[in-house]
Amino acid sequence: MADNYADTYEEELVNAVLHGIGLGMAIAATGVLVVMANLYGELRQIVSYSIYGTTLIILYLASTLYHSFPYGKAKYVFRIIDHSAIYLLIAGTYTPITLATLDGLWSRSVFIVVWAIAVLGIALNIICFEKVKKVSLVLYLVMGWLSILVIRDLIYNLPTASLIFLFIGGLSYTVGTIFYVKKGLKYNHAIWHIFVLGGSIFHFFTVFYNLLG
Repeated sequence: MADNYADTYEEELVNAVLHGIGLGMAIAATGVLVVMANLYGELRQIVSYSIYGTTLIILYLASTLYHSFPYGKAKYVFRIIDHSAIYLLIAGTYTPITLATLDGLWSRSVFIVVWAIAVLGIALNIICFEKVKKVSLVLYLVMGWLSILVIRDLIYNLPTASLIFLFIGGLSYTVGTIFYVKKGLKYNHAIWHIFVLGGSIFHFFTVFYNLLG
């Protein structure tokens, strides 16, 4: 099935380049975090930071490939993968915090709920992608701001720098969606990608400073 978006060749080139840069940064960031987790953390830190890094790489790899393909069946398939990878990254970002930093019923519940939504969202993308595109955007935002449910635990357990970067990162992703939905705006998707890169960078520093303690 052909992709029904009409970004120009130049726009798609910029989209691919931006997230290609993001892919390189994601690989480097994952390497740093995994090494640090092995040096300073326990098993759950090593596992959770590896999960986070893997989902970060998957997101930027999927997006780069999607925007690199010409319009056609392959591009459409990678568009589904790209949108599904967003679920993975959101859940993956929660993992180092809710699994390796916070304790208690609320944090574990948020961990389970976020991953359950991710699995559900990916399944819906595979089954009926065209029908759930708007629903997916809502689910992304809901997943992202579920952290409010554990805000007290976050305040007590995260370093101040991590808290600040966590909030700014969430804000960057959220503001970016404004440009994502503005289909008539030239290079709107590239602007969205810039905000995604910003959110990813801020959230990297969230988990980085958290690992340093």
